[in-house]
Amino acid sequence: MSAPCIQDAKLEETGFSYTMSLIQGKYKMYILYALAGYGVVRFNELKKYISTISYKTLSSTLKELENDGLIHREEYPQIPPKVEYSLTERGKSLMPILDQMCVWGEQNRI
Repeated sequence: MSAPCIQDAKLEETGFSYTMSLIQGKYKMYILYALAGYGVVRFNELKKYISTISYKTLSSTLKELENDGLIHREEYPQIPPKVEYSLTERGKSLMPILDQMCVWGEQNRI
């Protein structure tokens, strides 16, 4: 049996590619990690936690994560409006991978 040829490979059809499509982006992993660590978090709390993110980017990134089924958005009908975010079971299942990335980073930080 011959070794697989890289020219025949289709990276976009792999599980790796799918996973990366869910978490790639400058702030997605920060948001996921914050929700894993703090549980239920409000929009402005996330903004304070990730101080370099703009309100627009935070809003659009949260929508992407919600559409991908990684976070849950709970809106309360009150004035002023109250919206809370938390990880879904699907999002929680991703956390061991992010935790291992943190371990690797701590062990290999130069």
